[in-house]
Amino acid sequence: MTFSLHRIVLSALLASAAVALGACGSDDAGNPDSELTPAQATAPLEDAPPALAAVREQANEIIDGDTDDFRKRLSELRGHPVVVNKWASWCGPCRLEFPWFQTQADERASEVAFIGLLSDDSEDAGATFLEELPLPYPSYYDPDQDLAAEIEAPRNFPATAFYDSAGELVYTHQGVYEDEAALAADIDRYAS
Repeated sequence: MTFSLHRIVLSALLASAAVALGACGSDDAGNPDSELTPAQATAPLEDAPPALAAVREQANEIIDGDTDDFRKRLSELRGHPVVVNKWASWCGPCRLEFPWFQTQADERASEVAFIGLLSDDSEDAGATFLEELPLPYPSYYDPDQDLAAEIEAPRNFPATAFYDSAGELVYTHQGVYEDEAALAADIDRYAS
């Protein structure tokens, strides 16, 4: 009787774990259509400040760079607010919110810099993901989450950091946004 009860409990725990893991890493968790084509995501910015135009020139690219390179980029962007989104190709919630980042980054490209962090993932998987959901900004490759630590992001995914125009980290949002309006509200509140 005891063996049977343990077996039932173990089966229930394993089933629960499979559901939870599937939701965190599934491509089916959301998987919305892209808001931008690759051509739209990489189109040059007209009449944008040089620092923001330089970000757009690297749109949809995965950049190799260490902590010093990331800090240098943030320094070059002083005078402009910056939004940094930590994502991974295996992260279902990241896939869900990606179209909102596409839209907000495209609409605000002449005012706010956006940067991605491809963390805890492979470059190949990230590149395949970006073929489906192209970004109008680059992503730094961050396999060990060293850059994520710079933005005070937790180990879980996704996370979004906001820097003000003075270059100060003012807020890090943990987890997926509930909708695009919530992301836009945080951009308005913290990226100024």
